Amino acid sequence: MFQHGADSEVGKLQTVMLHRPGSELQRLTPRNNDRLLFDGVPWVNRAQEEHDAFAEALIGRGVEVLYLTKLLTETFADEAARHHAITTTLSGLHLGDTLRDYRGHARAACSPDELTGYLTAGIRNDEVRGGHGLVTALLPHDEFLVDPLPNLLFTRDSSVWIRDRVAITSLAMPARARETQLTELIYTEHPRFRDAPGGTRKIHGWQHEHVEGGDVLLLAHGVIAVGVGERTTPAGVERLSRQVFHAGLAHTVLAVPITQTRATMHLDTVCTMVDTDKIVMYPNIADSLQAFTVTVDDVDDIDSAKFADLRLSVAEPEPFLVAAAKAMEIDTLHQIDTGLDPVTAEREQWDDGNNTLAIAPRVAVAYMRNDETNARLEESGIEVIRIEGSELGSGRGGPRCMSCPISREPLPVP
Repeated sequence: MFQHGADSEVGKLQTVMLHRPGSELQRLTPRNNDRLLFDGVPWVNRAQEEHDAFAEALIGRGVEVLYLTKLLTETFADEAARHHAITTTLSGLHLGDTLRDYRGHARAACSPDELTGYLTAGIRNDEVRGGHGLVTALLPHDEFLVDPLPNLLFTRDSSVWIRDRVAITSLAMPARARETQLTELIYTEHPRFRDAPGGTRKIHGWQHEHVEGGDVLLLAHGVIAVGVGERTTPAGVERLSRQVFHAGLAHTVLAVPITQTRATMHLDTVCTMVDTDKIVMYPNIADSLQAFTVTVDDVDDIDSAKFADLRLSVAEPEPFLVAAAKAMEIDTLHQIDTGLDPVTAEREQWDDGNNTLAIAPRVAVAYMRNDETNARLEESGIEVIRIEGSELGSGRGGPRCMSCPISREPLPVP
């Protein structure tokens, strides 16, 4: 049977979940792309070609690639899973009872593949045959009754494996809220995860305080850094910290405040691990990035302690690289800069130069266009696997954003 889990950012990647861009991207227009969190309207065919090349680069290095929509379609072979997905998707108050009942019955009659298409690409008003009720009569014909999910491309955000458990995240932006519900359904009902030895154990959950996977970095065994900014809230980090401590998944969490801007929406937009002691980092904020070290107060028996009774200890902030090295019990967490000067660094950070995907220690996938950053990586002994990303990057995400590691080889524990 399959074994799933990850205890680092750089252990040899064995299995990853991706989402190949599909018809949901064809639903983007100049009128809705901002609301759906894209900076432009991508050329879909080119985005698919770029993504296929990304997947092939991983497969060529021995990585098993799972596709989110294929997993979702296979999950919908189960009638209960279908019903749950339909009910959750149609729960919005803006639809009204008449349309909700009609669409519920219509979707229940769909094949698993058709249902996946409807839930990911959305449903427009003019696609409702026959006009059912006041809602369809009054809304514009091209209004989306169910929004498309173009950000499914960024599979990192809706779940993250922390050792042998998967954290189902809570996405902050309304345009992305349904993504994590579909991801949870896969981990709960798909045979690969449902029938894994001991089942797939989950933590956090989409109904809890906001935590997004792009903000979660597994720095070392037992050490987790979590960005706090535009997408992940302090309350989200607090709950996640209690959960990982209570489950024995970590001994230290670093809460890292980041600027709440589009350019720095997640921690992995400013830094990612490329080796056990090397991190590629946006130099324009390296000196100002701070971390609050969170641990749990001494408990006689943490396994028997009640979750709510765990008392968190929060240290005074200190420079991120210093706090990280202490928690990782290493002398130095070596910084590799994005670019050679502030302007180049800013350009390449915007183009996801920091958002690398390590597939093994000292081996990372990066966007080809970030010449300066890739050169700095190679000078530091990192093998760079370059991929195209001119269209994939229109949603502001790089190779790490586009990948959810399901399984990595564990690193030796010091």
